[in-house]
Amino acid sequence: MRIEMRKLVSEFLGTFALVFAGTGAIVVNEVTRGTITHVGIALTFGLIVLAMIYALGEVSGCHLNPAVSLSFSIVRRFEPRALVPYIVSQCLGALLASVTLRMLFPSSLQLGSTQPAGSELQSLVLEFLLTCLLMFVIISVSTGSKEKGTVAGVAIGGVIALEALFAGPICGASMNPARSLAPAIVSGQLEHLWIYLVAPIGGAITGAVLAEFVHSKETRLVEADLRT
Repeated sequence: MRIEMRKLVSEFLGTFALVFAGTGAIVVNEVTRGTITHVGIALTFGLIVLAMIYALGEVSGCHLNPAVSLSFSIVRRFEPRALVPYIVSQCLGALLASVTLRMLFPSSLQLGSTQPAGSELQSLVLEFLLTCLLMFVIISVSTGSKEKGTVAGVAIGGVIALEALFAGPICGASMNPARSLAPAIVSGQLEHLWIYLVAPIGGAITGAVLAEFVHSKETRLVEADLRT
């Protein structure tokens, strides 16, 4: 059975919007010498994800992130046959966004690519923990593999903004391989890219497994038995 094209288009459009608005805020902040500010950049990432969940959540689940799709698949909330098409759609959307930003702002050297401010190990651990927490929240507020509803939008967008606020200056707070891959490829900033591919995937899988355990029926049954 074929994957519905509207779902793939939804992931393409949503990831395009995420990278265009999020990394676009970084580029505009650079070009205007700090007009948007770090707080504004963090809020932009959170708000665009919140908006896309409301707009596309009931169509494709609004993953917008290969690590999220992979983690949903591992915990059996997402069909394995849809995994590769989803990831391809997400990466293509992200790449188109970075190409668009390159055309609009040819003077930008990094196009909002994620770079460690300190050691690679520091950013690796931070990205792992940030994505673990994000995925824990996503699993906790989602229905199956669909992130939808008022709670999901606010919770997920809020966590992304929160993590970008306190960790962005150190590691970039990517939490998303597609978000880091696209600007790195288009700008040629590939040196530290491995951090933002490995850490989010590992963190998302860990967060999904932890959330499934915490919210599992088996766990609730054991707790009920302990109270009686």
